[in-house]
Amino acid sequence: MFRRHFIAALAWSCLAGPAFAADKTILVLGDSLSAEYGLKRGSGWVALLAQRLKAENIAARVVNASISGETSAGGRSRIAALLAVHHPSHVIIELGGNDALRGLPLAVTEDNLAQMTRASLQAGARVLLVGIQVPPNYGADYSARFAATFEHVSRTQKVALVPFLLKGIADGPDATRLFQADRIHPTEEAHPAMLANVWPELRKLLK
Repeated sequence: MFRRHFIAALAWSCLAGPAFAADKTILVLGDSLSAEYGLKRGSGWVALLAQRLKAENIAARVVNASISGETSAGGRSRIAALLAVHHPSHVIIELGGNDALRGLPLAVTEDNLAQMTRASLQAGARVLLVGIQVPPNYGADYSARFAATFEHVSRTQKVALVPFLLKGIADGPDATRLFQADRIHPTEEAHPAMLANVWPELRKLLK
């Protein structure tokens, strides 16, 4: 179901930023949660971020390099080229959820996240790591260890962290209503809340 559309992602990245001259470039490297899976173009949280920046007169363009179905390994394989092409001042990494869905080892996910973070820092970018949590049916122990993966990378690499992109959505009182029929991808209605989870930490990095 999740085919990789790298060319399409690059084309979308050209449309995601404000029209005025930008002195900052925010690169978003994510999966379907950031790639507007099942949504109309321009309604996802990354597109809303570009609108928020413009509304607050922050001269920054947003490059959305997210791909549906992307794993942390896929992001790691693409990060060097993306850094070389876009020269971002800020990098938002939202990956790892598909690793859990595929049952990949947590140590591998952590290493991939750490490598992407280090590469971004070495390129001179400030990094915001965006975490995700797995449903309760994965078991309490696995869920805790998965969440700790993002916390550990954030701590060891000394970068900012949003612990849970879907806070208030997946764990809210009316979660079912805020997800598409597959019960994996949030509806358009949920994306402003996703941006609200990311914005406070990103705003600090933009100062």
